[in-house]
Amino acid sequence: MTKSQLINYISEEAEVPRKTATKMLEALGACAYREAKKGFTLPGLGKLVLVNRKARIGRNPATGESIKIPAKKVLKFRIAKAAKDAILGLKK
Repeated sequence: MTKSQLINYISEEAEVPRKTATKMLEALGACAYREAKKGFTLPGLGKLVLVNRKARIGRNPATGESIKIPAKKVLKFRIAKAAKDAILGLKK
């Protein structure tokens, strides 16, 4: 789904003009960017989490040589259980 399609869907479902739907989507994105450091949750969808990766030893695929990969911060999105169940179906 493209951004334009998402805006159309929001405007139809919430019965608001496209401009308002666009502002709502942009505000949600801005809030997610600002709050991601603390953990930003979209109820029923998932959570943005800042994770610290440890330094590790990797391998250069071209030469097979061992290289040191430094520690770094990465942003991950953890899917909510409700979203997994809705998309994949319940486990038996």
